[in-house]
Amino acid sequence: MEALYHQTNALIQEVQRDLGRLERTSEDKVHTVENEIQTHLDHVIGNCERLEILVNKEPPTRRANAKMRVDQLKYDCQHVQAALRNLQHKRYMRAQEEQEREALLSRTFTTNDQQDTSIYIDPALQHHSRLTSAHKRLDDFIEHGSSMLSNLRSQGTTLKGVHRRILDIANTLGLTNTVMRLIERRTAQDKIILVVGMVVTVIIMYLVWQYFT
Repeated sequence: MEALYHQTNALIQEVQRDLGRLERTSEDKVHTVENEIQTHLDHVIGNCERLEILVNKEPPTRRANAKMRVDQLKYDCQHVQAALRNLQHKRYMRAQEEQEREALLSRTFTTNDQQDTSIYIDPALQHHSRLTSAHKRLDDFIEHGSSMLSNLRSQGTTLKGVHRRILDIANTLGLTNTVMRLIERRTAQDKIILVVGMVVTVIIMYLVWQYFT
C-alpha cells in the first residue's frame, strides 16, 4: 500500500506541474498537454480506488491513519480536476472572445448598413424590454402576494373574533340549558306539591264532613 500511495502522490504533484505548464502552452500544443494531464488523472483515480480497498485490509491500529491519507489524496485529485476544468473554461472564453472580436473588426460598415446594424441592435432592445417586463411582473407578483398576506392576516383576526364569540355563545347556551333544566325540574316539583295539597285538602274536607254528619 505504501508504494501505491507514494506513486499516486507523485502523480498528483506531476499533474500540478503540468497545470502550470498548460497555462503557458501555445494553442497548437494545448490539447496534447491536456491529454497527458487527463491520462495521469485517470491513473490517480484508479489508484485511489485500489487504495480504498487496501485500507480495509490494514490492521485496525493503522486503518484510521491510512484512510485519512487516502482521503487526502482523493481531495487533492478533486482539486486538480477542478483546476483543469477552470483552465479549460478560461481558454474557451478567450477563444470565443477572440472570435467575436475578429468578426467585429473584420466587418465593414457603410451608409447602407443601417438595416444590418438594426439587426444587431434590435435583439438587445428586445432583451432589455423583456427584462424590464419581467421585472415589472415580479413587482406585481410581490405586491399581489403582499396583498394576499394582508388579507389572510385580516381574515385570521376576524376568525379569531368569531371563534371567541362562538365560545361565549356556547358558554351562554350551556348556562341557559342548565337554568332551563332547573326551571323544568322546579315546575314538576310544584305540580306534585299542588296535586298532593289538593288530595290532602279533599281528604281533610271529607273527614270533617263525616265527623259532623
